[in-house]
Amino acid sequence: MLEDHEDVHARAYRALMSRELSNKAALVEALCRDWDAGLLGVPVGSAFPVLPVEDAGRPEKPDLLAHTAVPRRRPGSVEGQAALLHAIAHIEFNAINLALDCVYRFRGLPADFYAGWLKVAFEEAYHFGLVEDRLRAVGFAYGDFPAHRGLWDMAVKTADDPLARMALVPRVLEARGLDATPPIIAKLQKAGDAATIAVLDIILRDEIGHVALGDRWFRHFCAERDLEPEVTYMALMNEFDAPWPPKPLNVEARRMAGFSAGEIARLEAGKPRPDAAQSEP
Repeated sequence: MLEDHEDVHARAYRALMSRELSNKAALVEALCRDWDAGLLGVPVGSAFPVLPVEDAGRPEKPDLLAHTAVPRRRPGSVEGQAALLHAIAHIEFNAINLALDCVYRFRGLPADFYAGWLKVAFEEAYHFGLVEDRLRAVGFAYGDFPAHRGLWDMAVKTADDPLARMALVPRVLEARGLDATPPIIAKLQKAGDAATIAVLDIILRDEIGHVALGDRWFRHFCAERDLEPEVTYMALMNEFDAPWPPKPLNVEARRMAGFSAGEIARLEAGKPRPDAAQSEP
């Protein structure tokens, strides 16, 4: 039985702030089930306030370090394989919270927006479970290695604007995963880790859809504000000092996710030097 004041935003917040892994997954599953059953519509005016979320619910471990302080991961040894799996698990765990935060934080949007991000939260929880199983299979657990909070830091920076969130989380940070996955798979092929490759194939397939969802809503918000999407995208990357994608780009996956040929060419050209940008007419 739902409490009288609970709506989709309140339920998303409850799952977002859950710190225990299995409980978070169970809350996401129940939330998606109740949404699909029509028990959680989109309220005209939610009684649940938009609260600042400086940190989402997460276990005490892993320890979080600066991005540059996290050791590089090479799958040549069992520990290296585990560290790589742990890094992927951490990304998937953060992605659960990122999707839930979109549902909780941004109000007054079409029902399709919430339906899309609830589906993403469900799929990210599924991905996390798959990677966690692989991590346990090699004798480790989530929390055994340090990690960083780069994904969540960008969520905090873009908490006031859904357009910026769609541009800089799905279309920048999550899109980097599209580029990173094929080289990781190539390394795992050399290591003979077919089980992890099968998991990454599932993740890559679904992540194209997640980036595409961000692309759809980014362009929607640009249209509402009469903004040119690709100019706005580059301007936001510069304003928020978003990381430029390392090469090679996964061109096919990015095209499937909504990136235009012009955008891909611009990203492949590399981050412009400040003096070069100033000298442009």
